Amino acid sequence: MKRLWLLCFLLLAALGVGCGSLPSLDGRIASTALSDTAGTRLGKAAASSLAANPGKTGIHPLAMGHDAFAARILLAASADKSLDVQYYIWNADQVGSLMFEALWQAAERGVRVRLLLDDMNTGGLDSIIATLDAHPNIEVRLYNPFLQRGSRWVGFLSDFTRLNRRMHNKSFTADNQVSVVGGRNVGNEYFDAGSGIVFADFDVMAVGPAVLEVSRTFDLFWNSASAYPAALIVGAARAGGEGELKERFATVAKDPESRAFIEAVRTTRLLNDLLEGRLSLEWTRAQLLSDDPAKTLATTEQPDVLLFPKLVRAMGTPQKSLDLISPYFVPGDEGTAALVGLARSGVKVRVLTNSLASSESATVFAGYAKRRLDLLRAGVVLYEMKPTGVIPRRSRREDKPGFGSSGSAALHAKTFGVDSQRLFVGSFNFDQRSARLNTEMGLVIDSPSQTRMLAQFFDTAVAQLAYEVQLRPDGKGMTWIERTDAGEQRHASDPGATWFSRFGVGVMSTLPIDWML
Repeated sequence: MKRLWLLCFLLLAALGVGCGSLPSLDGRIASTALSDTAGTRLGKAAASSLAANPGKTGIHPLAMGHDAFAARILLAASADKSLDVQYYIWNADQVGSLMFEALWQAAERGVRVRLLLDDMNTGGLDSIIATLDAHPNIEVRLYNPFLQRGSRWVGFLSDFTRLNRRMHNKSFTADNQVSVVGGRNVGNEYFDAGSGIVFADFDVMAVGPAVLEVSRTFDLFWNSASAYPAALIVGAARAGGEGELKERFATVAKDPESRAFIEAVRTTRLLNDLLEGRLSLEWTRAQLLSDDPAKTLATTEQPDVLLFPKLVRAMGTPQKSLDLISPYFVPGDEGTAALVGLARSGVKVRVLTNSLASSESATVFAGYAKRRLDLLRAGVVLYEMKPTGVIPRRSRREDKPGFGSSGSAALHAKTFGVDSQRLFVGSFNFDQRSARLNTEMGLVIDSPSQTRMLAQFFDTAVAQLAYEVQLRPDGKGMTWIERTDAGEQRHASDPGATWFSRFGVGVMSTLPIDWML
């Protein structure tokens, strides 16, 4: 997220530079998820399990990046009637191109494809978007779009209040029968690709009633006042665009970086197991929670459209334990007070977030850093992900807790468990931006087994993957404990971070900017 970039222009935006006008939506045609999909391959595959588990949703975790990629590609390949796809980030790298190709191939078979992208991160994609949108079976809409396509900072200067609110939702639904929901955007780093830092992330595949809720939420955003037909924003596809796109697909397919993904799709049994009724699914109650798209247009808080109050009610007040994983952790005054209150009442509260060295944004980290002492003094256990934290790939036959990555990783999963009973998986970060500015979504799953696996992850793996932050004996400072196979090492300041970055965090911690972090 370009949070520091946004902040740099906040004061200039407040000067009130004149705004441009978005195009009219008068000619836009509303559409909804297809309901007549029981006869599709996916519908037939799920029918017997749904009949045996009335009112319940089947959940399958997707912890490993290659499995999560294969799930999406294979769902696109198996769709008979529709694909409804909604994302915050879609990069033009190997993973992004392969997924664009999967949507294109589905459309070529006659599948109706609706693609809803937040416009914050579509820079450089306009020609691809226009070409996709020109396909008779693909419709692309851009959420809360920028009018200035080349210099988006100009848009922030002129229309900051609107453009500072983004659609952070992530879902991939095939034939209104199977959905993938979780924390991953579309790009190499979210699926364990490439030689750079990758994101440790988590999704779930859902079959059953929760899928209908995902589709209703998609429709709400698709038909909202912030979803603009792509052609109104990027213009018509240029001549030769289709040929260029197909040439791009062919080039990416030959790229060595793509081979591991193509091989993962070829070798996984995930889809065959699903179609043949052998996929391991936990049948349980799962509730889809989402912000209302009205949040994008709101300039004041409206509790009735916000996800966070619904999430608190659905998860319930922890009585014994709260295990929370959030890459951006900015609890603010209210969140800090709530966590402190829980810890002091005897609830075991554990938090895993990024360290300063692994964080994408020192600005966001500052919103967390100034809360650490208060949390630690109350008994909250804090872990900060190492920038070299290696979460090894596991065999599909193993059943161990963890989040997927095979190399140096930054945390990106957003999940938490309460009392070894209920688990949340989705796009919601435990920060002020998710609570008040961006739209979010996710599943609350009644799953003692999955929630216990999260607790086991904290018990067995986190100490090796992350620094544990502890109070110094005098209670006035902190120590970072690094545990390795070679022994334990103690650090007196944020490990792996430069003096300059620590100084910058100290300065930013004094600024009243939590509301936008």
